[in-house]
Amino acid sequence: MVAINKNTRAVIKGYLEGFIQGLIDEYKGRNSLRPTTATEYLSRYSSNGELKPFQAALIPPELIRINQFERGLSTKLGNSFEECARLIALQHHQKVYRGYDINTEVSSAAFAEAELQKQNYESAVKGEKEKPSFEQMVTAVLNARRNDDLAKKIVRVDLYIVGKDGTEFCFEIKAPKPNKGQCLEVLQRLLRFHLLLGLNRPQLQAYYAMPYNPYGVNKSDYKWTHAKSYLPFDDAVVIGNDFWSTVGGNTAYEELLEIYLEVGREKGKYMLDNLAFGF
Repeated sequence: MVAINKNTRAVIKGYLEGFIQGLIDEYKGRNSLRPTTATEYLSRYSSNGELKPFQAALIPPELIRINQFERGLSTKLGNSFEECARLIALQHHQKVYRGYDINTEVSSAAFAEAELQKQNYESAVKGEKEKPSFEQMVTAVLNARRNDDLAKKIVRVDLYIVGKDGTEFCFEIKAPKPNKGQCLEVLQRLLRFHLLLGLNRPQLQAYYAMPYNPYGVNKSDYKWTHAKSYLPFDDAVVIGNDFWSTVGGNTAYEELLEIYLEVGREKGKYMLDNLAFGF
């Protein structure tokens, strides 16, 4: 049984084609003029600090534009992961929302406890002490709730899913090589998801989701130090197939990558023509 049916596949492919077209339109008109002389280039001014005299002297403007396109694509690729995950999840779950705001009144003391748990986790890492499990931190936050200090709080989730069995999922879909600050920020957000929804595991599954593993197929292959140190890696991180299979089934990751490959093959020459040759 396929994870992505014919209709969902067509919608994803159309979305990716539009995604690529939007980036091409953004970058194809950019001019990167080769210096005529050293004096001429050194007389230029850039309000954005983008002058690179030695690079501009050696590299053809067309290659610079392609490089700018690739960097822009990498920056915005996370949006495509979120949307594709939403489209796939719609096929398999009862409720799916992207950019979902959890908006409710909660105990201010418990909300602050999430910050304290984050700080304690960081201190444990720095002091090379035993780190609490994610479930222990969630329990501490929920146990800190009071009834006399309620305040309106809003936390946005990248992808919120309610499964057919009622299990709720909150995914923060982020890059697979985060820095220390990003790890701790997401840890705090995961704790607050549990607080605002008032649920512990297994009723709510909150995760830092990495759409792919840059080190290999298996989670055990992953080696990025910040994530392994500053996140409850075993309990609160899903990578690659672990993420996509939760969203859409065992073959969702491979099927989605095939769609990306198809769009890349069909759009490849068009990208080169527009970005390198200005057609």
